[in-house]
Order: sequence, then C-alpha cells, then structure tokens
Amino acid sequence: MFRKSILELGAGLRSGKFSSVELTRLFLDRVARFDGQLNSFISVTEEQALASARAADELIAKGMGGPLTGIPLAQKDIFCTAGIRTTCGSKMLDDFVSPYDASTVERFNSAASVLIGKTNMDEFAMGSSNETSYYGPVRNPWRTSAVPGGSSGGSAAVAARLVPGATGTDTGGSIRQPAALCGITGIKPSYGRVSRYGMIAFASSLDQGGVMTASAEDAAVMLGVMAGFDERDSTSIDRPVPDYVAALNTSIKGLKVGLPHEYFGSGLDAGVSACIDEAIDTYRRLGVEFREISLPNSALAVPTYYVIAPAECSSNLSRYDGVRFGYRCGQPGDLEDLYRRSRGEGFGSEVKRRIMIGTYALSAGYYDAYYLKAQRLRRRISDDFRAAFRDVDVIMGPTTPTVAFGIGEKVGDPVQMYLSDIYTIAVNLAGLPALSVPAGFGDGMPVGLQIIGDYFAEQRLLNVAHQYQLHSDWHARVPEQFA
Repeated sequence: MFRKSILELGAGLRSGKFSSVELTRLFLDRVARFDGQLNSFISVTEEQALASARAADELIAKGMGGPLTGIPLAQKDIFCTAGIRTTCGSKMLDDFVSPYDASTVERFNSAASVLIGKTNMDEFAMGSSNETSYYGPVRNPWRTSAVPGGSSGGSAAVAARLVPGATGTDTGGSIRQPAALCGITGIKPSYGRVSRYGMIAFASSLDQGGVMTASAEDAAVMLGVMAGFDERDSTSIDRPVPDYVAALNTSIKGLKVGLPHEYFGSGLDAGVSACIDEAIDTYRRLGVEFREISLPNSALAVPTYYVIAPAECSSNLSRYDGVRFGYRCGQPGDLEDLYRRSRGEGFGSEVKRRIMIGTYALSAGYYDAYYLKAQRLRRRISDDFRAAFRDVDVIMGPTTPTVAFGIGEKVGDPVQMYLSDIYTIAVNLAGLPALSVPAGFGDGMPVGLQIIGDYFAEQRLLNVAHQYQLHSDWHARVPEQFA
C-alpha cells in the first residue's frame, strides 16, 4: 500500500478499503522501522497524527473532505507548527515550540491531512548535502553512505516511501537537488506563489516553499492545497491558483523546449548527461520540439547567489541573540558575552560562515562593491530567462552536475559544495518555477531532469513532467532495502 500514489490512497480512503488510522499507522511503522538508517525525521508526532487520522475518518464517513483528507504527510522542520517543536535543524532552536502554525501548515490542516512528523534539514536551510544539521546528517535511501542533497534532505524520505509526500523549501535548489539525488519529484513554485508566513527565513528574496513527492501527479495535488495568496506575507502574489491536476493530461505535442548550452558543458558528469539525453529522446517521441538556447550570465549565478543569500541571512539571523527566544549560553558575564557566546554556541560552522560573508558584504565600504553589484548581476540573469522564454515554452537540463557524493566528501571544501547548485541557483535569483523529475540512474544512483518555466507556469511544468512519467517508470522505483 505504501507504493500507491496520493490520489490512489485518497480513493482507497473514500471507498472504505482502509481507514486513515490504518494508513497513518502503516507510515508511522515504516518511519519507526527504517528511519534509523536515514535520520530523515527530527520529530515524529505519533499521538497528534493518530488523533488527526481519527478526525479525518469521521469527515470521510460523512462524505466530506478533499483529495488530501486522511493522507499522512510530513513538514520540513522550517515551518512553524503550533505546539510541536520547530528546530530548523539548529541547536539555536532546539527547544523552540511555536505558538502558531505557518500558513502552509494551516492549509494542510484545513485539508484534513495528517502530519506524521517534521523532517531533518541543513541548519537554517544552509547547505547542499544535509550534513550541517545539529541532529546529524541525513542519508540517501539509495546508498546510505551518500548524501541525499540539501537542504530539504529529510523530506526526501519520500524516496524510501516513509511518507507519501512532504513539504520542502528552496532558496538555491534545496527542493530540486535532493529530489534529483534521491529519485523523486520536487517542485519549487514561482516566488510569491506559496506564502512564507511562518516559514523561518534564510534569504527572504529567494526562499520559497514547495513539495516533494514520488510523482508529478502527487505534486500537483499537494501544490494545489499549498499555493495561494496570504495577506500576512507581503511577498505573496494575489493570483488565482489553477487546478493543477486537471491539466496533467494535456498533450505536449509541439511544445518548444530550450536546451541551454551552458548546462551541458565540461562540468557535467557523463552518466548524468547520458540520462538527460535519454529523457530528451523520450520527449522527442512525444512530439516536443527542441532548440539550443543560451543563458550567457549563468556562470555568474553561483557568485551572485553567495553574496545575496549570505547578506540576507546575516540580517535575518540577527534576531537570534539569546535574549527573546532560542538558545542562551549559561551564566553570561554581561550583555556582550551573552550575544557572543549564545550565537557562537548556538550556530553551526556553515551558518557562521554565511553570516560572516553576508556581514562583510553589507559593511561600510563593501556594500557597493559586493551586494549592489550582485543585485545588478541578478537582473542580468533574470533578463536572460526573459529573453529565452520569448522563444521557448520551457527550459530543460540536468538538475545537478553529478549524482550523490559520499557523506563527508566535500565538507572540507565549501566552494566545491556550493558548485553542486550550479544549475539550480539562477532559477531562485530570477524567481521562476522549476521542478526536478527522476530521469534514470548513473553509477547506481538517481539522476534528475530539471524543467524550468516562466513565471507562474507551474501548471505547465507539472503537465510536462507528468507526460514524461506516463512513458517512464523512474519515479515509481523504490530502493530495494525499503521495498
């Protein structure tokens, strides 16, 4: 039963083949049985989950509810949950219990889905491998000695079918990268499509919530609930949310797809390249038209991002000072000692590194040289995409340059770690939607195909991904030890 799609599970619940309590117990049992190998969950909410499942069963018995009613799901531990610990993967928030729910959590609660736990993540979403969490690294379900990708690596527990779907956040690739490295589907919507209210901030102009599921069909169901305007978020877009599921079976014959030559250069692993080529051939057989395009400023995306994101993080994380909430050092000598030791002891090394970079970039004498220049480059990167979308409907390429690397392999070389995001970061700088779909295996590890769309083209992206998944089975595969 754990292999069934969200829509199939929903149909089974409504037909009475099984109850939400039974379904919830099934997935809770899988977490208890297997998560010791993966470390995907920081908190498991068994008692609350079973209570929610019982309430969902009552709704279903009355003929009420929607497609997610009674479906067990997980939330990335960056979304505030009332009465449930929200740590953001950090010692700084180890004992933080939010007094309110994030907008995303509210929406899934209103849909009567069942929260079974909060997933592990890189500390404050800063990382490409999910090795920076205070609670230890998450492991890839396909090879537990390898990373799952970050920062939403815990939500990639979907690959082991510990949960049918999970939320994630994507600031520079943090949904798409773990989706690619673990062989699942992950979508980052357009900036402003999903409310950031109650989502702990890393870089406010880049952060966006999204979903991670086995298939594009499941992603369409979840995103339909998660997306929408929220007046509590000043960056939320007041725009109708389409029926993402209804458009999945639209023909893609004649679709114009751009292949950026910058994404197929010497830095791309041969095994990854071969899988992407095979996926492109599948689309050709479906009547898709391909043309080579250029995104000339794409090489500037990584350095641009690693000025803007740390600058925003240094501002956002200044609130964690040991005074109002979060970790506080023991027996401070004075106020300065309180600040210094609380932040020094509460933050991990990667978070400290980014705070220092960001503070430097924003400091007097360097703002114009670094931050202002990076914002100008961001505009050029965005303009490249605008120009491309005048000629093509979507853009395709690899999600990551390699398959998953070993745990500890790149920890000592931050620059090499940052380059793992080379194909994903530009999308966040431009605020565009993009998703990753499973597209085969290289060296026994999953490969992801990235599909990028124009602003608010999530419906098209899900349609394009679903049509591919009707003609491939990569998304349906489960690692043998979890099958």
